[in-house]
Amino acid sequence: MNTDAYFTGLSDALRAAGIPDAQIAATVEDLRAHLAETGTDPEDEFGPAEGFAARLGGLAPAPGEPDERAESWTWTADLFNDRRMLAVHGDQGWEVESLDTLGRFVCRRSATAALRWEYRREVIGARRRAKVLAELEPEGWELCGEWLVYGYFKRPRAATAGPAGGLETRPATPHRWLFLSRRGKAALAVWLVVVGGAMTACFMGTLGMGGLAISIALASMFSAVYTSHLETAKGREAQSPPAP
Repeated sequence: MNTDAYFTGLSDALRAAGIPDAQIAATVEDLRAHLAETGTDPEDEFGPAEGFAARLGGLAPAPGEPDERAESWTWTADLFNDRRMLAVHGDQGWEVESLDTLGRFVCRRSATAALRWEYRREVIGARRRAKVLAELEPEGWELCGEWLVYGYFKRPRAATAGPAGGLETRPATPHRWLFLSRRGKAALAVWLVVVGGAMTACFMGTLGMGGLAISIALASMFSAVYTSHLETAKGREAQSPPAP
């Protein structure tokens, strides 16, 4: 099928449905890029233009127009649990805008046209950064935050799932903000024991404020490094071929 004719029909149908021209242009550009990557026929990929327009119209807010009613939510998880929780929350329409200085995911969700989001985490140290970005950006992945040596990437699920990437109903905003795995809880417990002991020693006069600060810093550093080490080892184990 002629691709130009398909997108002309799609644009006309979206325009008849009252979709702004700027939004139509952005949608068509994204869909053309998707077809260029997959090499598929637009009607085979999306179905008839008019039917696709009926499903697609209103999936995304008009570009350049902030959604003042958007929900905001900030949460965090340990390195053993972050990818699983990103998948869960992304499927509920939460878009990660950034990671704050505490390593928490700062999210928003449109109140009118939420999309499902998918995420991935990559090691992006100084030597790998350019290589990882060069590999992922052409596939529509956008760097949305960094923590330690990790980079978090996002893209709307509509980039691969089409209309199924839209969110018809929005679950309530979770009341929790901390999602720890069993290993994360164990690391936190060790940190609390060390810090609690240092504070007790400080109050008893056997450890000064400087010693307390050093103890807390060392406990935090050890917890972060140990957690990162376990997660890296877990990833290598998962990628290694099974023994013959």
